[in-house]
Amino acid sequence: MIKITWDQGFKRIYKKKVRNNDELKKKFWDAMDLFSKNLFNPQLRTHKLTGKLEGLWALSIDYDCRVIFQFIDKNEVLLIDIGGHDEVY
Repeated sequence: MIKITWDQGFKRIYKKKVRNNDELKKKFWDAMDLFSKNLFNPQLRTHKLTGKLEGLWALSIDYDCRVIFQFIDKNEVLLIDIGGHDEVY
């Protein structure tokens, strides 16, 4: 199982966007459960980013909600940003 770490910016954005939205909160935690078991579960549409976000990865929570993350090592990832497609890319 992979260790998932949140940076301070991610915690702040999570509180603002997800914490008070029960539907999104459930989708987020369901996705995190899948993610911790299999980073590349097809439901998450995990993909490598390019351009100014090169070196980072993204996964989909729902149609327009993405989580940006970075591999710290083979057993740990750092969640960096969460939001709509246009907000995080």
